[in-house]
Amino acid sequence: MKILSFDIEDWFHVLDNPETSSPASWKKMPSRLETGVDRILSLLCDTNQPATFFCLGWIAEKYPSVIKKIVDSGHHLATHSHTHQLAYNQSKSQFEEDLRRSIDTLQQVSGTKIDTYRAPGFSITSKNLWAFEILHRLGIDNDCSVFPASRAHGGIPDYFAARPSLIKYENITLNSLPINTSKILGKNIVYSGGGYFRLLPLWYLKRRFSHDNYIMTYFHPRDFDPNQPMVPGLGIFRKFKSYVGLSRAYSKLEFLLKEHQFINVDMAVKSIDWDNVDKVILS
Repeated sequence: MKILSFDIEDWFHVLDNPETSSPASWKKMPSRLETGVDRILSLLCDTNQPATFFCLGWIAEKYPSVIKKIVDSGHHLATHSHTHQLAYNQSKSQFEEDLRRSIDTLQQVSGTKIDTYRAPGFSITSKNLWAFEILHRLGIDNDCSVFPASRAHGGIPDYFAARPSLIKYENITLNSLPINTSKILGKNIVYSGGGYFRLLPLWYLKRRFSHDNYIMTYFHPRDFDPNQPMVPGLGIFRKFKSYVGLSRAYSKLEFLLKEHQFINVDMAVKSIDWDNVDKVILS
């Protein structure tokens, strides 16, 4: 099972960076979103691949034509929050209002039901598991937020099922399609998106995509844009993580899409026998 997904943000939607953390700061930044999304949609059309697009409600407000283009191309639409804030930095009421606003906006613009979510930065951790209750209350059935390894933005390293599973929290149950992991030098890493995908050589990615039974990708338009501006305020390490491998990422993705068949989250959910997956009890 290889699931293809894209987080639809602009190049400046970088987390944990005070100079670009609020919608007020985004107004000063020139957008590269439409060109980036068009390039992705063209590649998916050429390779006949379906994908799930986790979109910000803010994007739907500013660029409704982008959302309509995604849906009109036959792809699955999901929410990535409204204003791309780390979930563990929000109160329960802030998280719920942001999520509700994103769902309402995306549904109004697209005319489709939103039942799938991914947290910005995979920022549901052991400290804000209450987010799962709010997802359930607002009609989200499928969560793709679990990062079952340690990372800068937290993750849930003791989440033992890096594969389709059921989240059991308090009195609710959610379908979980977490990120997959792979061990390099004894450390769990995620190669199916972000900085590691851009950094790792194609031979390694070819091997993993050919042999691993479950892969959940997470790409961004900026991952394939070597001409994007430099995000202001980043330190040296963050600059490296954000800009390494940009010139080679598109050709890697193109190769993998031509070599493998992918599905989107909606297709995966419908194909899984949920009665026979791991049940992960969180508390």
